[in-house]
Amino acid sequence: MKSQKPIKLIPFETIKRRMLKDPETKRLYDELDMEYKLIEALIKKRSQKKLTQKALAEKIGVEQSALARFESGRVSPTLSFVKKVTAGLGLRLVVK
Repeated sequence: MKSQKPIKLIPFETIKRRMLKDPETKRLYDELDMEYKLIEALIKKRSQKKLTQKALAEKIGVEQSALARFESGRVSPTLSFVKKVTAGLGLRLVVK
């Protein structure tokens, strides 16, 4: 049996740093940065309130799968959807 070379793992931050050297990748990353920070903050708030996705989804009148897609960043949410989520968490959305 042939021995295989061990797999060398590269830390995500190293890969990210390399990828962001490309101007187009950096531009796209920067465009999405605000969206991902918003999602991350809302997930953190949901977690702090000890709400499951299912519980929050029921509270705001959407399917749990829709909330999961939003939290994963797989969809670009409407402003209306973000307002529902923030209201369900007892927050107020302010855009400056």
